Amino acid sequence: MGRLFGTDGVRGIANSELTPEMAFKLGEAAGHFLGQKSRGRIVVGMDTRLSGDMLEASLVAGVCSTGVTALRAGVVPTPAVAFLTKDVRADGGVVISASHNPAEYNGIKFFDRDGFKLPDEIEAEIEEFLVAERDWERPVGAGVGRAECLADGADRYIAHAVSTVPGRLDGLRIAMDCGHGAAAVTSPAAFAALGAEVTAINCDWDGTDINRGCGSTHMDVIASMVRDGQYDLGISHDGDADRVLAVDEHGSVIDGDAIMTICAIDLLERRALPGKTVVTTVMSNLGFEKVLHERGISVVKTRVGDRYVLDQMRTSGAVFGGEQSGHVIFLEHASTGDGLITALQLAAVIRRSGKRLSELAGVMTHYPQVLLNVPVNHRELFSASSVIAQAVREAEAELAEDGRVLVRTSGTEPLVRVMVEAAEEARAREIAERIAGVVRGELG
Repeated sequence: MGRLFGTDGVRGIANSELTPEMAFKLGEAAGHFLGQKSRGRIVVGMDTRLSGDMLEASLVAGVCSTGVTALRAGVVPTPAVAFLTKDVRADGGVVISASHNPAEYNGIKFFDRDGFKLPDEIEAEIEEFLVAERDWERPVGAGVGRAECLADGADRYIAHAVSTVPGRLDGLRIAMDCGHGAAAVTSPAAFAALGAEVTAINCDWDGTDINRGCGSTHMDVIASMVRDGQYDLGISHDGDADRVLAVDEHGSVIDGDAIMTICAIDLLERRALPGKTVVTTVMSNLGFEKVLHERGISVVKTRVGDRYVLDQMRTSGAVFGGEQSGHVIFLEHASTGDGLITALQLAAVIRRSGKRLSELAGVMTHYPQVLLNVPVNHRELFSASSVIAQAVREAEAELAEDGRVLVRTSGTEPLVRVMVEAAEEARAREIAERIAGVVRGELG
């Protein structure tokens, strides 16, 4: 058995790779490792995938088999589960979601009692628990856990998100793509509560349409909507709403780097950026680092994954960080990447500043960046390939100070991601395709 946990929990094709039996075992693990004590409580939430009901039933059964109560929050965003876990003083939280992946995938990820993702060491212990299959004494009779409904979970989270915005958003016209995902139950309501005029699409779901031709993986949908409707801001979520990307009033995409640039400068100006430090990943654009350095803001980089950004934030005392993908963490308000809170904070900057989003985003110049996702059959052999390593070294030497190269495996899919940044897009693409060819030759 290979490593079960990727960069964001356990993930795979539902009912094939991620089976009900595995979900039951993960529920048992949640009870053992998060429940802390008999009669503990664990919040369980999910996105809109058809397989969610099946996996929730199995996972909740596993939790209850340990004597721990499962608080079923139903369809809510991932950051809502993180918030609710702490808000209701539960012992932990579990989300059933595959985030931006297609509908046939699903996943399971854990939060501790404070709403933070589990460290690698605890995930390793859980994997050992799953593999060992040791006999343990199951509680019986009155010792068995219950499954209870956390009916006001979405409302609690909406109220919290709204409370993070000083003032109102009256007068702002917002277009929103909920991606047939969990954002539908929270984001439109939160913006409306603050007085914004909201037009939201893809708020329904049938369990098979999440992320399909919509949401943050298909930004052309929200871009055309904003251009046609003359909105001030367009926002687009992924399936579990832990990330957000935006478009300005012209329909131009505002990625996570640009969102972080706008919010970091605003925090600095409001003296709300302790240590003048922002944490991001190695994927962030060189232009992001440059514009923040010009303003005296230090940029600390981590490996890819918002959990690693968060770990560094907690270690260094930074309160703001995130990823180019749109996972942004306002640690004062959230313990994980939160698409709704990020969108609200971005809208608040627009309202406070009186500037158009295009003007706010214009302070950052993006270096052309080409990202190729290369399907492979033998992802596990990546780190041992001297041929790939040599190709990367040669590309880095060729670019020198005028760009950079990053080649890594996906933590959730059978892909190798090849990213090349250069002063000219054509050069970046030529180098990226050259490396991708080497990866295909080596890993199939």
